[in-house]
Amino acid sequence: MKKHQSLFKLKKTLRIFFKLIAVFLAFIVLYILSAYTLSKITIDQEPNTKPEVEIFILTNGVHTDIVMPTKSTQIDWSKYVSFQNTKAADSTYTYIAMGWGDKGFYLETPEWSDLKASVAFKAATGLSTTAIHATYYKRMKIGDDCRSIMISEEQYRRLILYITESFQKDDLGNFLPIKTDANYSKTDAFYEANGSYSIINTCNSWANGALKASGQKCCFWTPMDSGIFSKYK
Repeated sequence: MKKHQSLFKLKKTLRIFFKLIAVFLAFIVLYILSAYTLSKITIDQEPNTKPEVEIFILTNGVHTDIVMPTKSTQIDWSKYVSFQNTKAADSTYTYIAMGWGDKGFYLETPEWSDLKASVAFKAATGLSTTAIHATYYKRMKIGDDCRSIMISEEQYRRLILYITESFQKDDLGNFLPIKTDANYSKTDAFYEANGSYSIINTCNSWANGALKASGQKCCFWTPMDSGIFSKYK
């Protein structure tokens, strides 16, 4: 009798296990199909856009940054993202790239081989905190990894608002730098950010949202950089 009950419990456990596996696989298939399909849907640039400000999209092959002039008539980013927070502390850099993403990925995963299961799980499920990665450049080189976009001053105002609202701020409105030795170069720094990263809300969907907020050509939704760059071939 006890043997029969144990066998019954084992079969029940296995059925639950295989159902969970089936649900997980179905979710993965749905996610891939959604990412492919929705990234193909193009939201066009707003009509009659005046070419007044040049911005860029930049990718490292996985992650998309939005690149803007360090200083313009509308904002001096160096007042908020101080040159002194970078190792170079060089005020001659004329462009600044902004990227949003999972804090654990940014600070604990310099290479894919360094990825921890705990970091991946938190990032996928939205349980971890986020950061802004800001990098200064002296010049931008157009290529497969970098595209130029001309926008109006009014659209740039909206882009500035979108990005500044992604930063956490103190009571005086100052951005909050993260003290770390995990910098990627001598011209970058990390800052505390708002929002939760997940497989639905990725670094690339944030960049896509920046383009959408400023009335530029973008995807309906995309978790990947390729979706964004496919609009700017």
